[in-house]
Amino acid sequence: MAFRGRFVHTIDNKNRMSLPAGFRQEIAGGSELPPILTNAHKCLDLYPHEDWMRFEESISQIASVDPEAGDYARMMISGAMECPIDKQGRILVPPYLREHAGLTRDVTVAGVGSKIEIWDRARFEETLTQSNARYPEMARSVAEKLGM
Repeated sequence: MAFRGRFVHTIDNKNRMSLPAGFRQEIAGGSELPPILTNAHKCLDLYPHEDWMRFEESISQIASVDPEAGDYARMMISGAMECPIDKQGRILVPPYLREHAGLTRDVTVAGVGSKIEIWDRARFEETLTQSNARYPEMARSVAEKLGM
């Protein structure tokens, strides 16, 4: 499963936001279990439930022997919560996660491979601009890691 593209949505005064229709179907993946929403660096990550469970297990194993991974696990796992999608295709973003990601009314919902990122719209644009300025260095680094 791969999420691609980006969409602008809004969060209402009850902390609910709509997911793009295509993302809704994929994030549920035919599972009875709700997706998992958690804090990430400058944004929130939304994972299909089964993918999150595999990710959490991997992080936990590394965290048991690596203090830095323990800090990462603490941030990611303690912030995680089940995030059911209601009949209108909305999710509830709890205040502590909304505050963590600095989400205002306008958000960007971005498909990034195996997860969906939820960003404050202005912060997303700023981050994209900064990434674009560093593109040559990032491309070289990724190519090296891929052995290209």
